[in-house]
Amino acid sequence: MKNKENLISGSEFITHQTNHSNIFTPEDFTEEHIMMRDSVKEFNEREIIPFRSRFEQKDYKLTEDLMRKAGEMGFLSIAVPEQYGGLGMGFVSTMLVCEYISSGSGSFSTAFGAHTGIGTMPITLYGTEEQKKKYVPKLASGEWFGAYCLTEPGAGSDANSGKTTATLSDDGVSYKINGQKMWISNAGFCSLFIVFARIENDKNITAFIVENNPENGITLGEEEHKLGIRASSTRQVFFNDTIVSKENMLAKRGEGFKIAMNSLNVGRIKLGAAGIDSQRRLTTTSIEYANERKQFKTSISNFGAIKYKIAEMITNTYVGESACYRAAKDIEDNINRLVAEGMTHQEAELKGVEDFAVECSILKVAVSEDVQIAADEGLQIFGGMGFSEEAPMESYWRDARIARIYEGTNEINRMVSVGHLLKKAFKKEINLKKAITDSTINSKFSFLKNKKQNGIFRLEKETVSNYKDLFLTLLGHCLQDKIDLEKNQQLLLALSNILIEIYMSESAVLRTEKNTNNNENNYKIKADLTSIYLSNANDIINKNAKEVINLISIGSKRKKLHNYLYRKTRSYSDINIIKLRNKVSEQFTNEGKYFI
Repeated sequence: MKNKENLISGSEFITHQTNHSNIFTPEDFTEEHIMMRDSVKEFNEREIIPFRSRFEQKDYKLTEDLMRKAGEMGFLSIAVPEQYGGLGMGFVSTMLVCEYISSGSGSFSTAFGAHTGIGTMPITLYGTEEQKKKYVPKLASGEWFGAYCLTEPGAGSDANSGKTTATLSDDGVSYKINGQKMWISNAGFCSLFIVFARIENDKNITAFIVENNPENGITLGEEEHKLGIRASSTRQVFFNDTIVSKENMLAKRGEGFKIAMNSLNVGRIKLGAAGIDSQRRLTTTSIEYANERKQFKTSISNFGAIKYKIAEMITNTYVGESACYRAAKDIEDNINRLVAEGMTHQEAELKGVEDFAVECSILKVAVSEDVQIAADEGLQIFGGMGFSEEAPMESYWRDARIARIYEGTNEINRMVSVGHLLKKAFKKEINLKKAITDSTINSKFSFLKNKKQNGIFRLEKETVSNYKDLFLTLLGHCLQDKIDLEKNQQLLLALSNILIEIYMSESAVLRTEKNTNNNENNYKIKADLTSIYLSNANDIINKNAKEVINLISIGSKRKKLHNYLYRKTRSYSDINIIKLRNKVSEQFTNEGKYFI
């Protein structure tokens, strides 16, 4: 664990300058991490990938059987404390297992994520000792499977508006649950549900642990016919006078919404991890095909249009790796710090992850969109064959699409990222006010440059600092003018797009700088990938900043802000990105795979 003075708090990436020595990268994996990773990769390649066609034929039994095998291997229990039958491993290990077990099939990935995350974690983190002893060991071993009943026909993103009711019995010993839930992953083979319902006219919903017993008023709809993740069991669940003991209330009355939101934070960052190895495999498959496919008497991998696609796929994968494991280790260190200060592991994990809610939302959005891009570009590289079920790309493309919807849509997560940032500032958990003051147009210095940038990545670090100044300045103008961001969603989305690019860009810069200083393998390639990403980020930030400036200002103020935007983004606007893309693509196509 890092020294206490070097620990990073959630959201502080926007108000502080992070030193590369204080971040964790995939090159820092321990022997334990590598052993676990290799074990999961072997399971994926032996048990999941060879049977992709069966998943596409909606073989739900295969998904259930493989989940049981995953339980026997210990993969369902990575994050579960040892006293409840788990391995009690750290957050980085949890992310690693999620990453490498998720790339074989979107159907299995969904089942695994739903069970280990929102199906098990609410009990681990919010359950009483009796509840944890009764249920968690069964869930950790794969003897039982869990499902999460939150979404209703009229309550999707507005999760707290659900109509399912819980009515206390006359004798006060149980509740009677009535209502309908939909899009419930693992419903067809789960043993228990985490059910959210409203008691009387409570403002917030309440959570219950409900065992799946058809004789207790629980009925299931037919399996949904979906675009992708076809062998992931997804059904409606109906509760008709379902009796649940009062002892099975999870946490306190009215705390269900808090449970739902905190559970989603973990689900979001794990969803980011789940997309990384998928991108690697998509990239490698695309490279192999591009090298083999001949047109005009040459491999299509030699064509500039294909080089563009391959280079972008590689770049996004590298940056996603950088950001996901940076955040994962920060969360792990935060949890360890809270435990050392006297919190129980249950309390520490809740607080430790919640503190990084902004980063969790950022990673969910960024990686889910990058894996969709990878699948889409991979399908395009395959051309007509890519549209055929005989090639792997069309199923990857369909499976990838759901990632932008579940665990909160990407639109919701974009708005949540800025919203959480402002909440942390309001609670004085980060000094956003000073950061905004020091980054404004009229300030003689940027707080981010109090320490002079140096080293071979000076330009890249200054560029990221400039992006931070720009974001803080625009946010400051919105706050100063008392703009209601919640009622200006397009403004909020534009701000969040800038925030996302800042975190992803900085993660790549810091990883590359750290590994260059350590003379790690392929550091020159990593530097090129970082440059490509920064150039792309520059364009995205420019576009979104212009939208914000043109909405919040007029006249001389608008002109001043546009000039400020130009100064803050010009340093990385003249990169020869075509040359870099060609260079990167040629290195990887010569190798025949993604090899970082």
